Amino acid sequence: MTESANLAPEPWPVHLLGLVNPIIVIVGNLLGGAYTAMGVIFVWGVGPVLDIVMGKSDQPRPPRESGLPFETLLWVHGIFHFIVLASFFRFAYLEASVSLWLVLASLSTGLCAAASAIVTAHELGHKKPKSPGWRLARMLLFSIHYPHFTTEHNHNHHKWVATDNDPASATEDEGIWAFWIRTIPGQFSSSVRIHNKKGRTGIRNPSYQGLILQIIALGVIFALPNGQTMAVGWIILSTISILTLEYVNYIRHWGLRRTEEDRKFDSEHAWNTEARWSRWSLLELTRHSDHHLRASVPFWQLRPYPDAPELPAGYYACWWPCLVPPIWKRWVGKRIPRNAV
Repeated sequence: MTESANLAPEPWPVHLLGLVNPIIVIVGNLLGGAYTAMGVIFVWGVGPVLDIVMGKSDQPRPPRESGLPFETLLWVHGIFHFIVLASFFRFAYLEASVSLWLVLASLSTGLCAAASAIVTAHELGHKKPKSPGWRLARMLLFSIHYPHFTTEHNHNHHKWVATDNDPASATEDEGIWAFWIRTIPGQFSSSVRIHNKKGRTGIRNPSYQGLILQIIALGVIFALPNGQTMAVGWIILSTISILTLEYVNYIRHWGLRRTEEDRKFDSEHAWNTEARWSRWSLLELTRHSDHHLRASVPFWQLRPYPDAPELPAGYYACWWPCLVPPIWKRWVGKRIPRNAV
């Protein structure tokens, strides 16, 4: 961090690049037809290329001090998400049937939510409970059927990361597909236990309440004209959003374990990357070691840790290799710091 301290912070407008994806998806949903694929092509096709072409910062830039532009940007992302969602429901209503275009629109919208709404919800979820930002985070997560995430992430993941007590930390021998099957129900169960310990059991448990509200919301949508199409689309977009969120959890801690559960978390227990496109479009989500070391620090003040384990590419470029566990383990496994296992 000594070298980066001699550099100037990057200008805040670089993070406006994260709004490109929502704009593309809104346009695709409004135009309909083959245009609904634009979001899929952008995230799964263009995104990895941008990660590679834009490269990474050899000398990581230091964090910024001013927070107003970034606080505003978080709310802009949140508002954009609901506009994206509205454009999707409009498209689904007009489509009136489960078609290829509906699936593509659902995937585009879901990937957009993962790269914009969930990143925003993750950041705002660390705000003071019941604050406006915290409430926005809960609304964003509810919109993709994952409202328990904030509870599990804040109260269990941050405490037990890189140990067997954390369902969101993947072991070295675990592939992404097995991780998905284990972590999604595991995190829900974890959130239930957290509330149970606080005396909120049974129907009073917020995790169960959230699940019931999700079912009710789906039922209301289903009862509307062309509601079956909208409900199916909502389920598809939520599914791909959740899978993408847990993909990020997977690559951020895969194979990094604390030798003892009471060992203090160190920078070596989270994967980092200074890939420019991932950093700029995902609001510094890639500086993950510092997020765990200083969870209350906002994203624009996160510091780089050059000695932390580094992914071979950005989050977008890691997607396709990660889907093939043997390739992923061969590609990334040699980078695991063996003193962190």
